[in-house]
Amino acid sequence: MRAEIEALVEAARQSLDLLRRHLDVPTATKRLAELNEKAEDPNLWNDPDAAQKIMRERTELDDRLGSIKRVSTELDDAITLIEMGEDENDQEVITEGEETIRRLKIELAQRQVETLLSGEADQNDCFVEVHSGAGGTESQDWASMLMRMYSRWGERRRYKVEIMDIADGEEAGIKGATLQIRGHNAYGWLKTETGVHRLVRISPFDSNARRHTSFASVNVYPVIDDRIQIDVNESDCRIDTFRASGAGGQHVNTTDSAVRITHLPTGIVVACQQERSQHKNRAKAWDMLRARLYEAELKKREEKANAANANKSEIGWGHQLRSYVLQPYQLVKDLRTGIQSTSPSDVLDGDINDFIEAALAQRVYGGQVEVEDID
Repeated sequence: MRAEIEALVEAARQSLDLLRRHLDVPTATKRLAELNEKAEDPNLWNDPDAAQKIMRERTELDDRLGSIKRVSTELDDAITLIEMGEDENDQEVITEGEETIRRLKIELAQRQVETLLSGEADQNDCFVEVHSGAGGTESQDWASMLMRMYSRWGERRRYKVEIMDIADGEEAGIKGATLQIRGHNAYGWLKTETGVHRLVRISPFDSNARRHTSFASVNVYPVIDDRIQIDVNESDCRIDTFRASGAGGQHVNTTDSAVRITHLPTGIVVACQQERSQHKNRAKAWDMLRARLYEAELKKREEKANAANANKSEIGWGHQLRSYVLQPYQLVKDLRTGIQSTSPSDVLDGDINDFIEAALAQRVYGGQVEVEDID
């Protein structure tokens, strides 16, 4: 077996060992057996909330244990395949085994990153707010590009992406929008995307073809589920209704069905115009407000943690996160981790996993962390 493949095999085995230790396979296996027993109880769904918690934990444990077992088996099979190919001098068989090992190494690296998602709400769905900065049409167009980037990222992961609220720009783009991204670990993956994103390009709206710099801010906060209790006094809120905006046609509402809620003590404002029903929009707006209040509490905790560890980057409003340069050269650079891409078109099409993984690793380990060094 070639030295390169031997090194990949050893790295894959080390990654498997780390995953087994992090999961604590014997304890997890025992817990899964307990959950399976509860799931077979005919009285389980007498309490729907408790049943959902059990089924959610069961699904997650089954996935994590199953993936470790599957990858371990595939790795052993690939090694056997390579050895058979070498004995029979069959290069095609050897190549097939090597490709399998490379694929498994990538999957294991992704699984290791997932072990960093251990926060209280990391498993939850999330809301992504995008707001254009000063600069009129140019910044509004940039905000719409960011909204598309996160939509494409979610679609690539087969998450469900919905527009909860949107305010169109005067000429192009958007003033702001709120997406709901639904999928396992959605908040955990995207939570490090909060901050200010900077674009440098030749403006398509400038007849003199000058280079412009635009800014847009992104805020990510988790959807609150039954595991997290957030109480909001309705007396602390102002509720307004308005007519939903839109591009026209059959999707425009003709009644004041959109809902905006302002939390007076904090100044937090949320709005929802996704549904035609004011009642449904009101319910979703309340969910969004609870999520924003919870996220504000998470930020307070993080500020305390950052104060105790000066090496960790502060994540928050007003802190420039990433620079996207389209002219005079092509470069996307994360200003916290140093991770770069020379293909902005791919990044703006949702290929942001390298940036996310490095930022997650930095939160845990501090300092500048390369994606390849997450081991």
